[in-house]
Parts: sequence; structure tokens; C-alpha cells
Amino acid sequence: MTLHDEMVTMGQRALAASRALALLGTRRKNGILQAMADQMIRDQQAIQRANDQDMEAGRQAGLSAALLDRLQLTGARIEAMAQGLREVAALPDPVGRTIRRWTRPSGDVRSSGDVRSSGLQIVKRRVPIGVIGIIYESRPNVTADAAALCFKTSNAVILRGGKEAARSNSAIVQAMTTGGVRKGLPADAIQFIQTPDHDAIRELVQLEGLVDLVIPRGGETLIRTVMENARVPVIKHYKGVCHVFVDQSADPDMALAIIENAKCQRPGVCNAIEKVLIHEAVAAAFLPRLAERLQARGVELRGDEAARRIVPALHTATVEDWTTEYLDLILTVGIVPSVKAAAEHINRYGSHHSDAIVAAAATAQKIFTDEVDSACVYVNASTRFTDGGEFGMGAEIGISTDKLHARGPMGLEELTTYKYVIHGTGQVRK
Repeated sequence: MTLHDEMVTMGQRALAASRALALLGTRRKNGILQAMADQMIRDQQAIQRANDQDMEAGRQAGLSAALLDRLQLTGARIEAMAQGLREVAALPDPVGRTIRRWTRPSGDVRSSGDVRSSGLQIVKRRVPIGVIGIIYESRPNVTADAAALCFKTSNAVILRGGKEAARSNSAIVQAMTTGGVRKGLPADAIQFIQTPDHDAIRELVQLEGLVDLVIPRGGETLIRTVMENARVPVIKHYKGVCHVFVDQSADPDMALAIIENAKCQRPGVCNAIEKVLIHEAVAAAFLPRLAERLQARGVELRGDEAARRIVPALHTATVEDWTTEYLDLILTVGIVPSVKAAAEHINRYGSHHSDAIVAAAATAQKIFTDEVDSACVYVNASTRFTDGGEFGMGAEIGISTDKLHARGPMGLEELTTYKYVIHGTGQVRK
């Protein structure tokens, strides 16, 4: 069987599974999710062994410390994945929920009886999308989160993780399906593409009529590959070129704490900042303090010409630096003349993910939040909060940098669409 045939078969099985999933009630789905979590704990050692093999291969391949951190599954992280499944089970199920209901007094009733028309009863109702393909890199916990969220919303899912986490991802899917089947998980509701062949991505995104939506999470090369080949709708979860702008009205201690957290807590994740912009009125006083604080944390600082005049030890920033997602302890710093200039810079060079202003002035806050065109815009807070769990949405499928149909953290509601159900009493249109 060719790769094309294999992928078509996988899509057909997913389509059949999606129809079975649409008939599952909330209580049944929650019980299956709990069984998945229980099995993940039982299989913890097997998952850990698989991850150890991936980690060793990653070290030999020269992955950075930040990427290895994204890849690693400790006992605590495996337990957190299982807890994430339980949390998804506890979340309200959006499927079947009425979004809106109204009556339209239109049409004539064609009936031999005496039934009087009270109008067309129109209900807008949430329903599953159907079959979702998820393409992602590095982080094996995405496997559990994505599968759980898709299942809770009655969507079948086809997962394609990165080769660096292949063993870990396979072990996680095995645990979830083994546990779920015991409680009635439909066959092929969660499928994992085993082959490392990159052509599998091209085949997946061309499964018209079988796959309803593809969500790629990863770097520029992955996103470009998906967009160039896709024949099905795509919601991009693109790189996180995130910024903090320090306004002239900012509390400097607050700004230092926010920047340190946003850069250093977990530099290998998409909501970590990669750039800092500083208002020229406070740059001479603030930048040396920032450099001292971050260099003590092992951060390599790169700066534009104005920043290097203040702190000559900064490495020279190139044009490419402003659009690069480092996923490492590297930070580019620039000096700007105003909050408007900061917003223009972010809109030009950023990835429309998460950007923050530190400012006491309400005027500066409003200009920034009005003009920065990003999924998440922060005032006096770290960008590290861009996360479904932190937003109270439970686990997330990722952070959408698109505008249609979802933007920012994608939770359960964003994995549904809607349909209209209309009840009449014999109406026909004039």
C-alpha cells in the first residue's frame, strides 16, 4: 500500500469515527476521558522509557537545552498530562449547546388541518467540526491535550507529531486508546501517523472530503509546507515572536520582573518573549539594569544601534533578529520614540501572537491595546499567561495566530462549529 493509500484509509476511518462520536453523550465521553487518564498513570513507566529514548536521540542530534526541555517528560509532567485529561472531562461540553434561538413569522402554512403558524423556530446550535488533523513539533504533551480536546468535542483526530518525539507520542496515544476502548471509545477516533516521511503531511492536508480542518503548530518551515500544499481549511498556530514594550510611564521594577519572567521562565515555548522595546525617554536608565539582570540569568542580548550606544556590550542585532523566534535564552532589544512607534514595530515584525506593554499611563495603554494587532495584548503582565489553562479554558489545542474562525488560545468552544435547526408547521416561502 502506498503512503497515499494509507493516508486515505486513515481519513476514511476518521470520518466513520466522527459519525460515531457525534452520537456520544457528555457523560459517556467524560467516563472515557477518565479511563484514558487512569491508563496513562498505569503506563507511566512505558511512556517514560519511550521518552528517555527520544531524549537520548535528541541529545545526539544536538537539540538545544530549550528544545530538550520541550521534549522531556518527567514523572510530574506525565501526571500533569493525566490530570489534564481529567480537567477536560470536568469542563462543560459545548456540543449541542444552543447559541441563539429566535422566531421568524414568515411563510404560509400549507396544511389541511387547523394548525396556526407561530412562525419558524430557528436554533443556532454548536456541533463538532468532524475530522481534525493536528501537525505539531517537539512537545509530546500536545498529543494528550489535542486528543482530549478533540474527543471531548466529538471530533475524530489524526495526529502527526515531530520525529524527535515519535516514541513518546506513540506511547501516549497507545495509553489513551487502550484506556478509552474499555469504556467505549469508537475505533479510530484517535489516530497517530507513525511514519517519519514528510510526505505524510502533504497527504494529510490534501484529504478533501475526509479531513475538515488542519491545525499546524510549529516553525516557519512547517507552516509554509502546510500552506503550500493544503486543500482543506487551515488554522495556523504560528511562531511566537512576542514583545514587551517599556513605556516612559512604566514602573521600572515591574518591567524588569515581567521581562525576566516572560523570557526566562521557559524560553522554549511560544509565549516567551523574544524582543523588548524601550521608550527612548527611559532607555538610558532602564537598559543597563535590564542588561545586568538578564545577563545574570544567562541571556544573550542583541541590540539595535541606539541600544548599543547605551550598553556597548550588546551584540549587534540584524534585520533577521527582529523576526526570529529563538526559543532560547536570546533577546533582541530596541529603542523607540513612542508607544505608536512600538505598535508599528510589533505589527511589522511580530507574529501576532502575544505582546505586552508596561505602562502606568492610561493613554499609552489604550494606544497600545488599540493598535497592536495580536491575538493577545497584555497591559502590565507577562505574555506567559497566553495559555488555555491560564485563561480558564482547560487544556488547549494551541494558540491561533489566524483571525478565522479562532484566535488566541483554542479550547473546546473553538473546536466546534454550528448549524441551524429550523422547526416549522408546514411553512412555504412566498
